[in-house]
Amino acid sequence: MTEATTEYNCPYCRITSTGAGATCPSCGAPVDVTRRTTTSGWTEMPAIPDMTRIQMGQSSAQIMGKLVPAADVRLAAGEGVFFPGYTLLWQEPGVQVTNMSLRHGWERMRAGLPVVMMEASGPGTISFSHDIAGEMLALPVQAGAAVDVREHQLVAASLGVGYEWYDSGIWFTTRGEADGMQSGAGGLLKMGLDLAGGGGGGGLGGGLGGALGGALGGSAGRRDDRQANQDQTYYPAGWHVDRFAADEKPGVVFVQCGGNAFVRDLAEGEQILVKPPAFLFKDPSVGIQMHVEFPAAGMKLWRTWGNRYLWLRVSGPGRIGLQSSYDRLDDPGTDFRESCQFTQHLWK
Repeated sequence: MTEATTEYNCPYCRITSTGAGATCPSCGAPVDVTRRTTTSGWTEMPAIPDMTRIQMGQSSAQIMGKLVPAADVRLAAGEGVFFPGYTLLWQEPGVQVTNMSLRHGWERMRAGLPVVMMEASGPGTISFSHDIAGEMLALPVQAGAAVDVREHQLVAASLGVGYEWYDSGIWFTTRGEADGMQSGAGGLLKMGLDLAGGGGGGGLGGGLGGALGGALGGSAGRRDDRQANQDQTYYPAGWHVDRFAADEKPGVVFVQCGGNAFVRDLAEGEQILVKPPAFLFKDPSVGIQMHVEFPAAGMKLWRTWGNRYLWLRVSGPGRIGLQSSYDRLDDPGTDFRESCQFTQHLWK
């Protein structure tokens, strides 16, 4: 007589296990947590409990800490991980660490990405952490599958997982700070005071606007004109997207997110708008495109300076993961000189 077994399908990583332990052996999510899903379809990914163990072939990782968690990885002989050097926390002397050279080094350096990654092979223990307060996520990658991760979020990944990257395709270019009245503190202050003073003619508004605007504008004018007039390119969702793919053997990718993480499954053709810096990871089948909203402001002048909202138009099918804490979106507000293809909506 055979003993009956139960199957547990993790709602977060979609991996099937016995459910015998307190946590999913693939991603570390608690198995006894009631699935917390909003009416709009977002599911909160619970933080991996402190001291949880995650299986990685013959190796294992133990997640420790709550505010800025770390991952202690006990490597078996013949197994290893690769990682950016700045995430290394500590290691045992017996762990072998070598360089993992990457192609297109100049392009990666311009994007602020590591030109050289590192590999660690067992046996022994090595530990990693990131400089972001939030949660550590373990993203299992099954054989034949892949996951796309926002640049600079990687903590470590198991050796055998293929690592590539591609342009996000989300970008726009604007003129530098000396581009007329649209930009520069002096120009904006003078414009506001001129409007308050009835066009900058006589009166306190005009005099003060002329004096302060002239002073600040003169200071800005003393900058290097060549630098000020250069076109500047911005990447709201990051310059590159990292892609991790597993061929014959499954693997794990450890990602650090800011704040809390949320995941949603999009149906075929389903679309949502998300803030670009909140993008954390996605399935390769999920498409992203820039979308711009122009609120009605009553004056064309103000529409050309900062009165817009940048979004990512995300299209299914597949998973999209977001982080709730992220850097402020960098947008100077000046008109696009060049850009990727984007959709737009003008408010009325």
